[in-house]
Amino acid sequence: MCGIVGVLGNHEAAPILVEALKRLEYRGYDSAGIATVNKDNRLDRRRAVGKLVNLSDELVHNPLQGKSGIGHTRWATHGAPTTDNAHPHRAGPVAVVHNGIIENFRELREELAAEGINFCTETDTETVALMAQSHLEKGVSPVEAVKATLARLDGAFALCFLFDGQDDLIIAARRGSPLAIGHGDGEMFVGSDAIALAPMTDKVTYLEEGDWAVITRAGAEIFDARNQHANRPMKQVRMDASMAEKGGYKHYMAKEIAQQPTVVGGVLSAYVQNDQITMDLGPVDFSKIDRLSIVACGTAYYAGLTAKYWFEHYARLPVDIDVASEFRYREAPFSPGTAALFVSQSGETADTLAALRYSRDKADHIISLINVPESSIARESDVAVKIHAGVEVSVASTKAFTAQLTSFAIMALKAAHQRGHMSADVLAGKLAELRQLPGLMSAALSIDDITQKISTKLAEARDVLFLGRGQMFPLALEGALKLKEISYIHAEGYASGELKHGPIALVDQHTPIVVMAPHDGLFDKTVSNMQEVMARGGRVLLISDVRAADSAGDGVWNTITMPEAPELLQPILYAIPAQLIAYHTAIAKGTDVDQPRNLAKSVTVE
Repeated sequence: MCGIVGVLGNHEAAPILVEALKRLEYRGYDSAGIATVNKDNRLDRRRAVGKLVNLSDELVHNPLQGKSGIGHTRWATHGAPTTDNAHPHRAGPVAVVHNGIIENFRELREELAAEGINFCTETDTETVALMAQSHLEKGVSPVEAVKATLARLDGAFALCFLFDGQDDLIIAARRGSPLAIGHGDGEMFVGSDAIALAPMTDKVTYLEEGDWAVITRAGAEIFDARNQHANRPMKQVRMDASMAEKGGYKHYMAKEIAQQPTVVGGVLSAYVQNDQITMDLGPVDFSKIDRLSIVACGTAYYAGLTAKYWFEHYARLPVDIDVASEFRYREAPFSPGTAALFVSQSGETADTLAALRYSRDKADHIISLINVPESSIARESDVAVKIHAGVEVSVASTKAFTAQLTSFAIMALKAAHQRGHMSADVLAGKLAELRQLPGLMSAALSIDDITQKISTKLAEARDVLFLGRGQMFPLALEGALKLKEISYIHAEGYASGELKHGPIALVDQHTPIVVMAPHDGLFDKTVSNMQEVMARGGRVLLISDVRAADSAGDGVWNTITMPEAPELLQPILYAIPAQLIAYHTAIAKGTDVDQPRNLAKSVTVE
């Protein structure tokens, strides 16, 4: 959530800033703005509520000159999304952009108010700007003013400061929120992530926790949390700028759904060679682990919940699964022989990172499943397993989810073999099944047309229920989440066996029931649940394979027929209809598919 970009360039900064902010739209935002040091060596800024096109319109009518600048897309935390509350915030000779939350801002406001300093906004960020201004007015340098300001801040933040009369200076800082410095030819850049910087440079330095940097066109001087010089490595990030483009699709989500066979194929290529698993888990030996604790948020949590079925069934390894925002606050105890595994696409999810830090000295091993190897969660893990999903722009996760599931499946099979519950021959057979997955996913994408037709009817519903049994239960939860996220239709996922314990009271002719039921060992029980729904007038949308659909009986409202697949693959394969139902229902309702209201891609504040 929120996006930051900074430029010390050789060309007009405003168009560069806006273009970079467009590449950060996926993070979620409700206002945007930029500030520059203009040709008179003075700060100037433009801000607008809503989409970036509104800021672009403002810049057409009121151009902003200058080759140095900072920009921001804001996801409102303190204060409504208004022009006054939009970033950059300015206090006299300093402008600030901020991602995160300053937890002690009320205390700081009281101190500033006692000095006679007035406030113009409802935000915590304005406090940062006013504190820096207060120090500057005491005659200290911009560097000393920022240093003194940072020392007073509690909370999580990424910050960039720009100063009046200083067209060759940006000061950046991070604590809890990611920030990267880009190196150009006589130019320097700052971004919330490498995606924003991809068109300008592929040479990036990632600030570490507590770092702050004094940046000029000549380079960056980095200090750690103790204000000591820090030598952070510069990395070459190979990121094709086209990766964050739609590539002919109407929406990023459609592109990312279609990419899944290729992405899953890439995961298999990375971690499976012939009949061997090549996933490197470093010091982690599952034969020496007695329990696994998985922690995640949102869609990543449902990936972990699916993995619980696999680890327990194939590896006979007990698994606890927790929502990150609850995990650390219940002060979960760890028994000896427990490994903790954290799942986050961005690797910066605030609650998940906090849970990892809580577990640091309690678990035998810290493992992470991430998409960004330079992220905080990856760096603070004993072992970081990359899911190889590539850049995912749409807020609603699709290819990252199936890449997480595929990585988890491989890890669970590795654990089963290490723990002596799966022979080499059986393992080879399971890996052969996994190699079928990209082809099966390609075949599953052919349901797009029928899903589109069905979704026009689903779009009329106020409530939708998703049902699944066994390893399909987490897919029911994920299907409901997807529909809620982008169509704004109330949806709930339930284990099919729980239907009679409450949810059946919701069933009537106006409530579609999406049943995810491949032909597996639990299918007959699922059919019984479907009959109970249909007996009460419920409209059942059955998602299943041909064999199961033929034996389900009459009375089903609609059927989406999937390719037959081995049980191990079914949760990964059935993610596709869940995604397509949400996508086409959102299209039918006319909602914003890629940037749904109130949501952000990377949740970097609690």
